[in-house]
Amino acid sequence: MSDPGLRWIEVGVRSPSAEDRASLLVDGLLALGGRAAEERDGWYITHVHSSLDLDAYRSEAKSLLCSYTGLDAIELHATWREHEDWAETWKRGLGFRRITDRIAVRPSWVEEPDDAPAVVILLDPGMAFGTAEHGTTRGCLRLLDAVVTSGARVLDVGAGSGILAIAAALLGASDVVAIEGDALACEALAANLVSNRVEDRVRLVEGLVDSDGLSTYAPVDGVMANIESATLTRLLEGFRAALRQGGWLILSGILADEWPSIRDATEQSGFRWSEVDADGEWRAGLFYRA
Repeated sequence: MSDPGLRWIEVGVRSPSAEDRASLLVDGLLALGGRAAEERDGWYITHVHSSLDLDAYRSEAKSLLCSYTGLDAIELHATWREHEDWAETWKRGLGFRRITDRIAVRPSWVEEPDDAPAVVILLDPGMAFGTAEHGTTRGCLRLLDAVVTSGARVLDVGAGSGILAIAAALLGASDVVAIEGDALACEALAANLVSNRVEDRVRLVEGLVDSDGLSTYAPVDGVMANIESATLTRLLEGFRAALRQGGWLILSGILADEWPSIRDATEQSGFRWSEVDADGEWRAGLFYRA
């Protein structure tokens, strides 16, 4: 159960220098820990959980946003919101989202349409990162749709809300391990597995993992990791050790200007690049173990 006293910081940003690049501000908010963003009268709004007081948070968040986006004229406001208020806010901004011909994501308060695709992931906004509102997740889902086979064994590293692990199971994987180090994320992930009736096919492992730890899951048919680029690079040896020969690897959380170096590093680690998915400023890549 979530802490009934939990509060969130509502963060709003805008920048006159980003009128034609709103995705930069949205991605910056999500990089701060927001789970989705909405536009209100020129401001882009999200909610984050933080232990900092508001003054300290405003200063740190603005500095991080300026560094992340490259914009130097960012206006930011931050106020406390109770958890219940935050949850109701996102009900106004999220709906049924089709990702591919076979995959869609639906929050619990939205009816499933008659022409819904075969795989519909039930997912409400929560503390865990990973919704179809972010380009990194959409890119992973699009690539995942093409590679998961019936009975596959899959590893999801940095599973967040569990959306990718759930998708893999609903696409036919019979054994999925979802590894997540954040306790709040694990709470949401476990609930999402039950909501989607895949708890018999997806095993949650709470904790951080290194390359040696990943190798203990070998051999798997596929690995997916939607995490920051530096961590992806550090875990490449472990991804390769976990995969069977010819197994697939999906990497995401990669900015466009980071993609060439990540692709090169992955190929130098024994992978063959197959495809890249571009979604705004974000890139997701599909590789195979050579």
